Amino acid sequence: MTAAASSDRPDVVIIGSGIGGATMAAALAPTGACIVILERGERMMPGKNDRSSRAIFRDGFFRPKESWLDGDGQSFNPGNYYYVGGNSKFFGAVLTRYREEDFDELQHEDGVSPAWPITYAELEPWYGKAEVLYGVRGSAGQDPTEPPHSSPYAHPPVPDEPAIADVRKRLEEKGLHPFSLPLGVDLAAWLKGGATPWDAFPNSAGGKMDAETAALAFALTHPNVTLVTGAKVERLETAPDGGRIEAVHFERDGTSETLRPNLVVLSAGAINSAALLLRSADGRHPAGLANRSDQVGRNFMNHNATAMIAFDPRRPHGLVYQKTIGLNDFYLSDGSGGKPLGNVQLLGKIDGHILKANIALAPLVALDWMAKRSTDWYLMSEDLPDPESRVTVKDGGIVLNWRRSNMRAHEKLVAKMRDVLRSIGYPMVFHRTFDRKTPSHQCGTVRMGLDPATAPLDTFCRAFDHPNLFVVDASFLPTSAAVNPALTIAAQALRVGDHIASRELAA
Repeated sequence: MTAAASSDRPDVVIIGSGIGGATMAAALAPTGACIVILERGERMMPGKNDRSSRAIFRDGFFRPKESWLDGDGQSFNPGNYYYVGGNSKFFGAVLTRYREEDFDELQHEDGVSPAWPITYAELEPWYGKAEVLYGVRGSAGQDPTEPPHSSPYAHPPVPDEPAIADVRKRLEEKGLHPFSLPLGVDLAAWLKGGATPWDAFPNSAGGKMDAETAALAFALTHPNVTLVTGAKVERLETAPDGGRIEAVHFERDGTSETLRPNLVVLSAGAINSAALLLRSADGRHPAGLANRSDQVGRNFMNHNATAMIAFDPRRPHGLVYQKTIGLNDFYLSDGSGGKPLGNVQLLGKIDGHILKANIALAPLVALDWMAKRSTDWYLMSEDLPDPESRVTVKDGGIVLNWRRSNMRAHEKLVAKMRDVLRSIGYPMVFHRTFDRKTPSHQCGTVRMGLDPATAPLDTFCRAFDHPNLFVVDASFLPTSAAVNPALTIAAQALRVGDHIASRELAA
């Protein structure tokens, strides 16, 4: 196939330009196939609010103008972003591999994390390619849980600031194993835009290797790839026999448009991809597309997460970005032979405005004083798949009924890390667990598997019910593990892209 395909009949339509969609575009672009990327958002242009913690955290300047319902029928404004590059425009750029053990069955406090239908070894080469594509800075020799690497990181780690180098040293003196977070950040380029963290700050001027600046930028160097912005896909239409996807219907500038591609790659994010499949129900598929298993929208997972502030009034510092070290000493066990607890990593540096978003009555000057004497941490524990934790649609809108699991493990992780931070010299440690309305690491709603009776997708993310439909975003993840999912999504996208290029697009 070539780029000579007619304008309304491209070879491939990719829905969404986040980590999954952009990486798929990068993988398929060299084939010469005519590829159209439909993105409901627009490009993020530089603006005065990009480095304003008040605008981002207190005023919600970048948050979407939409509401979802929770499982109790209450409306909320989700932390889900619609720009070219998707949620990765705001991500912390932690690009870490799942541990090798995450691909196997693991017993947790509140149940079992099931085995994947593929092994770590099958995905490992693609992890390496994804690290190159996203310019990951890291060091593979510091974390005892690090899985095997067949290729080294191409760049050294992002350097610790002096106060964080001291924290690293104090943790090591306690027998722990702090490691350099694998980061998709060009530090010099980021700091040119302002002396701020990158975690949760939008990437409008470069420096952060998000889906747009890394994978999509590469894809768009190929003339056969076209990006269409402001294109909200409303539904997919199957052929009369209910098999292949025949048409993609979307709205742009108030006008309804249709594309009729040979292949469709759905990469709208775990919540929106599931919702689109459900909204596309028809007479042959009354429960939604790709849903013979009745699993579309089910098994929604979102990391159990807590922000922790370690405060020492005696230690003022000049931290700017902070987010360079992680801790996995409690990842595969509780550190004493018990069940897994989770991952710990630094947050981007907080300030008074970020604190005031959650402590409205406190004076800003006091919160700023505190922030200049704290280090700030992000604790993640695995959320286990549950078919009743799910995405549904009601009157076309999204209903997100997240049923938390494995919270006992998370509470133990919080307690364990509080003790650790006190032991290295922080007399006061505060924490706040994120609520159910923050889908920061959404995953699992259109999972892959070996049996069409229990999973919508095969191991190359092809829908069992529709031979020309692939779902490549966090939807496919069978488990959430307890690390940031972006690199695993990118690695699988490269693997799927190679499969499509050799099997579907080869001349």
